[in-house]
Amino acid sequence: MKELVETIVKELVEDKEAVEIEENRNDGEVNILIHVADSDKGRVIGVRGNIINSIRTIARSAAIKEDVKVNIKI
Repeated sequence: MKELVETIVKELVEDKEAVEIEENRNDGEVNILIHVADSDKGRVIGVRGNIINSIRTIARSAAIKEDVKVNIKI
């Protein structure tokens, strides 16, 4: 799950070195925290949150295979 989100986010940002993804798993729940450079936050969030919502949708689709719930925060 972490690798999927990291791949997507790295393609969106300019400063790929600043991308850090934290993943915590607890009893069927996966929490993913995305760290990017301040100048790239808008690129990851998108207009009205469209891009981050799309990333969440993709991650939730992948989570179905693992039978877990996923939460993504920036």
